[in-house]
Amino acid sequence: MTFEETGLKPEILKAIAEMGFENPTPIQEQTISHLINSTQDLVALAQTGTGKTAAFGLPVINNISMQIKEVQSLILCPTRELCLQITRDLDKFSAYIPGFKTIPVYGGADITKQIRELKSGGQIVVGTPGRVHDLIRRKLLNISAIRWMILDEADEMLTMGFKEELDAILATTPAEKQTLLFSATMPLGISEIKSKYLNNALEMSVGKRNAGAENVEHHYYVVHAKDKYATLKRIADNYPDCYAIVFCRTRMETRDVAEMFMADGYNADALHGDLSQAQRDQVMARFRSKQLQMLIATDVAARGLDVTELSHVINYSMPDDPEVYIHRSGRTGRAGKSGISVTIINMKETGRLKQIEKLSRKKFERKMVPGGEEIVEKQLFHLIERVKNVDISSGQVEKYLPQILDQFEGMTHSDIVKHFVSLEFNELLDYYKNARDLNIRVEAGRDPMGRNDRGSERSGDRMSFTKLFINAGKKQNLNASGLIGLINEYSNRRNIEIGKIDIQRKFSFFEVDSAFEKDLVNALNNQVIEGHVINIGKVQSIEGQPASREGGSFRREGSGGGYGGGRPREGRSREGGFNDRSDRPRRRRN
Repeated sequence: MTFEETGLKPEILKAIAEMGFENPTPIQEQTISHLINSTQDLVALAQTGTGKTAAFGLPVINNISMQIKEVQSLILCPTRELCLQITRDLDKFSAYIPGFKTIPVYGGADITKQIRELKSGGQIVVGTPGRVHDLIRRKLLNISAIRWMILDEADEMLTMGFKEELDAILATTPAEKQTLLFSATMPLGISEIKSKYLNNALEMSVGKRNAGAENVEHHYYVVHAKDKYATLKRIADNYPDCYAIVFCRTRMETRDVAEMFMADGYNADALHGDLSQAQRDQVMARFRSKQLQMLIATDVAARGLDVTELSHVINYSMPDDPEVYIHRSGRTGRAGKSGISVTIINMKETGRLKQIEKLSRKKFERKMVPGGEEIVEKQLFHLIERVKNVDISSGQVEKYLPQILDQFEGMTHSDIVKHFVSLEFNELLDYYKNARDLNIRVEAGRDPMGRNDRGSERSGDRMSFTKLFINAGKKQNLNASGLIGLINEYSNRRNIEIGKIDIQRKFSFFEVDSAFEKDLVNALNNQVIEGHVINIGKVQSIEGQPASREGGSFRREGSGGGYGGGRPREGRSREGGFNDRSDRPRRRRN
């Protein structure tokens, strides 16, 4: 199919032709014609990098009436980066439609400027739930006449705790509208969104559900937790042309890794929620233009960062949700190119990696952390290749050649090469001299993920985890990342391994490395957070029955009182409360 066959207007076809669009992607091919000709609600699933913005943006722009002055479409997305990316794309699509205007509204920026833009009028508003809800509540944004309601990355908006804002926003929209839900992943929460917000929705999907991208290799390295950073440096050194995003779990971890990485001389920078909008824009511009080779980021901060040429995605910390891994890995291997998704794990994380392997239907290949000699050889031949390919046609060096050759008089060709290589490599050679082996060795014939030579899984080998209970859950706006943040902030240790996390409405269960069980209970028990007294303790079975959320009774050691109620204080932003704990500044211990 060509774009001409989809039914788009000539003005739009001209704009996308200038952008280099030739044929629609599979998700665009399925959705554009349908949305131009139908008012049926839609749920569309497609992996990252398949052109979802054009899939909903082109038909909406095509059908919008320039005679109507009110806002005709509202697009909600989880982050300001994604908001700005969608706005840029829509501006390009509508370049040849006189008077067409898309207005972005998001937190972290001057609201007065956004209010002025809204008062001047526009056809589409793209925004984050918090800022959109605020503007509606203050009667500065009227969406009572919209014809299209679009939820982009709706699952991520729920994960980030925007459910109340979504409910409030959707309550102000007209009943007669077309609701479109686009997502890269399809967790169980999407079913709830569909049943509550959509009517008789048509479902479309491109590729297998929850399947990883086809042209991405999946590698993993098994090391001790204390060697993760050293492993990251060796991976960077072993791929001299690496252009990658390095994903960390929290803002604190992102800052720490980025600071160490830059101090060690790597061409990198950090992207996290503590940066101002101007700082974030600057970092992203440098990364997009390849002035930065590696970007250290959290999942939320990287949303909306549209880069199509990544060679690697590096999981410095494994995500808690396997769906997040699929989304991360989908950022490389785009536009028909190949890519590599790398994960650095320790032995206690092999079970989680095995779950991801099963969900994504991809075989993960274990790689050995390269040694010093291997890295030096890779860097040496990379330098030689660069020297061979350097452009000397300008002749700017010609006039200096006689003096240069005089300086090398008496030296052989071999000596000159040795001097140049030594000048570039002495420091690297010294660094990797007698470099130790970072790999964790396992018995012959087995791999750390529990597969033998024939790929079957090994039974047994339960991690040494203790199951704990905490009297906080979804009602207190606690999610998995927020829980991990509590552990990071209140424990006096780093790199505590966390197993399965189960967030319920008023309470939660989670697994923690048994070696740190008592320390964690003592550190968190009776802490007061947002007016809520924390009770935490070990889950034990009673009368021979295993304690679980399905299984009735349990008791909590070292805890007292009830579950408690508690809500975040009025006026507290969604970044506050329980889910802000992972990102509080914390002194780094040597």
